[in-house]
Amino acid sequence: MAQPRTVTLPVVVERDEDGVWCAHAQLRPGVGAHGEGNTEEEALEDLREALIGLIEEFGVPRELSITLAA
Repeated sequence: MAQPRTVTLPVVVERDEDGVWCAHAQLRPGVGAHGEGNTEEEALEDLREALIGLIEEFGVPRELSITLAA
């Protein structure tokens, strides 16, 4: 059985001209997902479900963290 893993992705959330909330995230170059809803929370939940489907199809993205001194 696979161990649970947390995947953190940057997300863009915005409201379009019709008042619909839209959320976008990129899993890896060329592979992204979108979510929509009447509220910001609905859009994020829709995006979350779409990302889970992408991860199941394409696998967990590789991660790299870099800390830079300012």
